[in-house]
Amino acid sequence: MKKLLLTPLALGGLLATAQAQTPKPNTPPPAQTTPAQAQGTGLNHVGQDIPVAAYYEGGQEAMYAFIAKELKYPLLAKRNRIQGRCIVSFTLNTDGTMQGIKLVKQVGGGTGEEALRVVRLLKFKKPEYPILTSLPIDFKLGVTGANTVE
Repeated sequence: MKKLLLTPLALGGLLATAQAQTPKPNTPPPAQTTPAQAQGTGLNHVGQDIPVAAYYEGGQEAMYAFIAKELKYPLLAKRNRIQGRCIVSFTLNTDGTMQGIKLVKQVGGGTGEEALRVVRLLKFKKPEYPILTSLPIDFKLGVTGANTVE
């Protein structure tokens, strides 16, 4: 009778295959798409609270609805199928104005510049103290009703 020897690499591959085929209990259902997500812009934040959104008239949903309405997918990014998340940082002053608006992360193709442009359009209420915050904005292609390039 022959003995079957498995190398650590082969054993690891067998275990990975077995784990991949095992159904995971308590898997949450897929997230529902909100109208803002249908625009293909920065609204992929279900369950993620943005603290500064409390100072926007109407809250976080209204803020991201405004962003979705105003955001135009850059032509270069669209042609090169660039998508991802840009992050814009700023300080919300006690008079409701923003200062120090800067791009922390971008994915290229003009997405960062467009994210900055749209964030500058936001109007906030006056907080009690200055707030340093960041705002994620997603650029996504292939979503029904995605922004058009003008």
